[in-house]
Order: sequence, then structure tokens, then C-alpha cells
Amino acid sequence: MFADRSNKIRMVKKLLHTRYRVKDLEKTVAFYKDVLGLQEIRRHTSGRGSRLVFFKAPESEEEIEICKFDQSGPVVVGPDLTHLAFEVDDLDKFAREAAAKGYPLSDGPHPSSGGSKIAFIDAPEGYEIELIQRGRDH
Repeated sequence: MFADRSNKIRMVKKLLHTRYRVKDLEKTVAFYKDVLGLQEIRRHTSGRGSRLVFFKAPESEEEIEICKFDQSGPVVVGPDLTHLAFEVDDLDKFAREAAAKGYPLSDGPHPSSGGSKIAFIDAPEGYEIELIQRGRDH
């Protein structure tokens, strides 16, 4: 446990990673690398037999863990259950390149407050990815 300036005990220190379980590990790995442009950090098999691949966005500390563990049963991704959000420099360019790779936007782009634009794309297993192009006010 850690103490802050007021000597209150903090139970956690920082977010390290978020895990998503998938059925098709290599198809999902290709999406995160080739479509989103994330860097593969490491791979390994856990003690219980989960196959794990970790990714990182260029300007982020937190990692994304992609897990294949068939013993947990089928992967069922519910609508609006969870999503990852990434900042992009040029949403229109991203959309063109992703569509050329077989991954068109599933929603958007839409303008938001402050001149930002947001859109969504679906990863191979159905997990939703939000894409944000920041406006001038951010």
C-alpha cells in the first residue's frame, strides 16, 4: 500500500493493463498491429495455460493484454459492454487505411464538443474500439 501527501493509504498505485479474451489470437494480434499500429511488447503462456500477447500504444504506459484460453468457454462480447479508446492524428486517413485492410468504421465519424471527431471500429472478436481526433481546444 502507498501513502499520499495527506497520509491516506491508497490501495492501488496505477493501471497496468486491460485484458480482452479472444477466440482467434493471431487474427486479433494482426488487427492490433496492422490496423491500429500498436507495438507488441511480449508474448508468453501463463501457468494455467493462457496464451497472452501484450500491446502498447506509442504514447501510453498502460498495456492491453490479449488472451486466448479455450478452457474458459466461448468468447461472448455483449453490445456496449466495454471498449478501448485511442487518439488518432487524422481520423479520415485512419478510416481509409483501416477500410483498405478490411476494417471499415462501424460508426461515425461524428463531430463532438471542442472540434473533436469520434468514430468506432470493431476488432475481430467484436470488441468496440473508439477513435478520437482531438480538436484545437484539447
